[in-house]
Amino acid sequence: MCNNCNYTIHGRHHHFGWDHSIPPAMTVAPGSTIEFECLDSSGGQLTPESQVGDVGALDFGKINPVTGPIFVEGAEPGDALKVTIHEFKPSGFGWTANIPGFGLLADQFKENALNIWAYDKQSLAPAAFGKNGRVPLKPFAGTIGVAPAEPGHHSVVPPRRVGGNLDIRDLAAGTTLYLPVEVAGALFSVGDTHAAQGDGEVCGTAIESPMNVVASLDLVKGANLRMPRFTTPGPVTRHLDTKGYEVTTGIGPDLMEGARMAVSGMVDLLTATHGMSAVEAYMLCSVCGDLRISEIVDMPNWVVSFYFPRSVFE
Repeated sequence: MCNNCNYTIHGRHHHFGWDHSIPPAMTVAPGSTIEFECLDSSGGQLTPESQVGDVGALDFGKINPVTGPIFVEGAEPGDALKVTIHEFKPSGFGWTANIPGFGLLADQFKENALNIWAYDKQSLAPAAFGKNGRVPLKPFAGTIGVAPAEPGHHSVVPPRRVGGNLDIRDLAAGTTLYLPVEVAGALFSVGDTHAAQGDGEVCGTAIESPMNVVASLDLVKGANLRMPRFTTPGPVTRHLDTKGYEVTTGIGPDLMEGARMAVSGMVDLLTATHGMSAVEAYMLCSVCGDLRISEIVDMPNWVVSFYFPRSVFE
């Protein structure tokens, strides 16, 4: 476990969704460093032995458990919770799935699909995908946030002003995240840890992987943040940059449709050049390809690009 941590929060202290009435798992002073044991986004429903049929049997009431909540002494509405992410301790196991009805191209991919990953949790060497693919890893927490002021239970699936299911790949070790506090104590929780993800998480899942997260919690009084912000060390894409990229685009007046066109184009390219099925290409895009808005000023058409790292196959 963590030698420099003040506390450890075990995975049994998890909850589903956001609700400020959930009793805190622990109360800590500002500046405390905590190790969180985080479950994968299936809550342990998928294992290294799982088969594709298990995707269809998932209980979606038990998706995206987060460990916590943590009551931070002195945190008040209007403050910001300063979350300094120190370290991830990966498990070596992960999964990626196509879940019907979920993902950017849900209308094109209507069948369950599953890829089970095994990776070296010490070296974090690129993880094997199929016969020739090797996906660079960058652990981070997909869901990280504090409780909203609005009473009642709120789904963990959509991201919120107070954080939550942000799925931002750069919330990795070394990053400092600032979250708007809406309730006394902030009530911080974290989970949905990933071994790797592309910007956009286009099929709806990354390399979903249970792991421990070490983070410090502090306060910025009276920050009055409107939305989360973060500071990250750079460079942020060096794990992907070594061989350059293949890039497809989507162009038109609708950014969402442009994103769909760009990803569909990359799925077509990967199936044509690497002999994989379309759903395999789609899942691979989700774990290591990046959606970018390349142009949003030359009306009436905007350009969305999808960058796929050549290092996966070279």
